[in-house]
Amino acid sequence: MPAISVLVKPASGSCNMHCDYCFYCDEQKKRRTALYGFMSDRTLKNVIKRTLLRAEGSYSLAFQGGEPTLCGIDFFRNAVKYARQYNRNQAHVSLALQTNGYGITEEWAEFFAENQFLVGISVDGLERIHSSYRHGNDGGDSWQHAMNAIRLFEEHGVEYNILTVVHRETAENIREIYRSYRERGWNYMQFITCLDPLGEPRGGKPWSLLPKAYGQFLIDLFDLWYADFLREDQPFIRQFDNYVGILLGFEPESCEQRGICGIQNVVEADGSVYPCDFYVLDAYRLGNLNEDLLPAIYAAREKMGYVERSRNHPEKCRSCRWLDLCRGGCYRSRMTAMEETDGLNYFCEGYQMFFEACYDRLTKVADAVRERMHGSRS
Repeated sequence: MPAISVLVKPASGSCNMHCDYCFYCDEQKKRRTALYGFMSDRTLKNVIKRTLLRAEGSYSLAFQGGEPTLCGIDFFRNAVKYARQYNRNQAHVSLALQTNGYGITEEWAEFFAENQFLVGISVDGLERIHSSYRHGNDGGDSWQHAMNAIRLFEEHGVEYNILTVVHRETAENIREIYRSYRERGWNYMQFITCLDPLGEPRGGKPWSLLPKAYGQFLIDLFDLWYADFLREDQPFIRQFDNYVGILLGFEPESCEQRGICGIQNVVEADGSVYPCDFYVLDAYRLGNLNEDLLPAIYAAREKMGYVERSRNHPEKCRSCRWLDLCRGGCYRSRMTAMEETDGLNYFCEGYQMFFEACYDRLTKVADAVRERMHGSRS
């Protein structure tokens, strides 16, 4: 069996914050059981055992939410213990966790550093923007909690990156946001598009990201990143690095940029498995790792045709000059309703704006990287 990726939601959708645009809150409302509570130790053990024993080469175990740290640090100590216990094939194990930072203490930072977790922390650009959309349930200051978590990570040598949701305000202020991130030394950035609720008309929320706004966001961000590239001082931005990789002939690691859904195992707190974080819905349940082995879950995914349906690129995509780079984007952005899709990415206009404005410079970056690669081999 190839490399295995597991994304665990140990606290289900429980969170110590509420964010106005939270896509998982929307998913919870659209299934019979909104909240599955906290994952038991028995389920944690089965999840790791039944996936890691089948991993060859590499194994990725990530925790997300909701807010995963609500499960307590001992839960994650057990996760590390089971990952060591069941790694009988000597796979390379990568551990990761996504947090809002609200409950991070010195003990957490020490634990992450000791066990080499890659931690993603959610920051919405600038304090005024972050605080207007991301709220502590106890009335606390979500920005200060996030900044405190980052301070602790830096003090203890935790490897971390910044995850920013691109909604209307972050898109409009990306130049100021980028400069702020650089001043703070945040050199590992990931920007993810804000999702409108499933089955609802797009663009109707105050925070909704519109296609033209997304295109301009990408152009503005690339302008800044490219200027830093010319100074050989550019930060890692996942999307741009993947585009450069495509131009160099590499397969992108991001499923959004592959344009075809990957083989993912998203596990809710009760052990139920789903094919993607965006589809933790009753109709997409593949099985439960307390009861089912991984081959049965893979067979259920294949029977569902989950991956095949993402090949639904319409003629407009197939004849587009940018298809080799764009590849149609994320399937979720190609849906027009819960069970209906026309195959055209909602952000298509934005992608075209970006490629028209930045393609020549993207190819220059790829050429420069290729020269460096050849030079390092000689």
